[in-house]
Amino acid sequence: MTTLDFIRVELQYLITHHVGNKLKDEKYILSNEATIIEEETKVLLLKYFLLPFKAEEFYSFTHPIELESNDIFSVAGKMFSKPEGFIDASQNIAKLLYEQSMHPKIKEGELNIAFFSNVVLDEEIVDAIGIFKSETDVPFLKMKNQKSKFIINHEYGFEINGMDKGCIIFDTDKQNGYKILIIDNTSKSVEAQYWKDDFLKVKPINNEFHQTNQFLGIAKTFVTKQLSEEFEVSKAEKIDLLNRSVEYFKTHENFDKKEFEDEIFQNTEIINSFKNFDSTYRLDNEIELADNFEISAQAVKKQAKVFKSVLKLDKNFHIYIHGDSELIEQGVEKDGRKFYKIYFQQES
Repeated sequence: MTTLDFIRVELQYLITHHVGNKLKDEKYILSNEATIIEEETKVLLLKYFLLPFKAEEFYSFTHPIELESNDIFSVAGKMFSKPEGFIDASQNIAKLLYEQSMHPKIKEGELNIAFFSNVVLDEEIVDAIGIFKSETDVPFLKMKNQKSKFIINHEYGFEINGMDKGCIIFDTDKQNGYKILIIDNTSKSVEAQYWKDDFLKVKPINNEFHQTNQFLGIAKTFVTKQLSEEFEVSKAEKIDLLNRSVEYFKTHENFDKKEFEDEIFQNTEIINSFKNFDSTYRLDNEIELADNFEISAQAVKKQAKVFKSVLKLDKNFHIYIHGDSELIEQGVEKDGRKFYKIYFQQES
């Protein structure tokens, strides 16, 4: 499990640029001096920059030919080796982002680039570069007392918990493209991918979090979308399979693909169908997974949130299914009305 500690972090440099949408002919505005921060504001600013990042899925820079040709990798390397060139390097980052802002839905915003020291990553003290884009400003009220009355007005700003896009590049494992954490709270549509794919050009590091996260995603997709195309299966049975899939990962420290298939699907035809689906899915999505790996509890917790265990019946009933699907039966009355029969031992 990767550990990340920002408790003793120091903000060494900070500069703010403005980056518009190139397609809309919006401009970029580059700063030539460091951003001024009031001491009382620095604590809040560090929360805004760092609080959203969790030591979960790490990425690394990539390039189809050679790593040095990845522009942000190259600029980050110069920043780490010569922090005194921070301003020039930050301007290059802003220009690179502007060149990739070519979708009509990409918003203009303020680009903060920071240089941190004393970051603890897996018990190693490292420097880090933060690239943060703030796009969505919100109104907030200000109430000021003036002698016998109050004056209420408003201003616009960014919420402490409202980071739009961000990445932190840690100065470690450079030969493999550094270790990177990413935040992108925009919708997962095509225009949102420019941050990760077009601008940063990164790929997930193939560790236990990535392996666990990807396999649970494949299992969920198979059960919810593919299974009913080949077999007659009820929604209750699907939910039961999803629950058992998550339960397997919660109760095992190590994953074994054959063991998982046997325990969860318990049917040779379904197992073979899953094997074919899994193989095709990995090939189509360029996913590399081992058949045995250490399970990440963090990834299981994250994926379990999207494994729905609710059976919705019209607008009248929601049935939460957490266990044995054999305790629920589906049927149809003579008059055509559908029903579920539920068996239980006691109310709680």
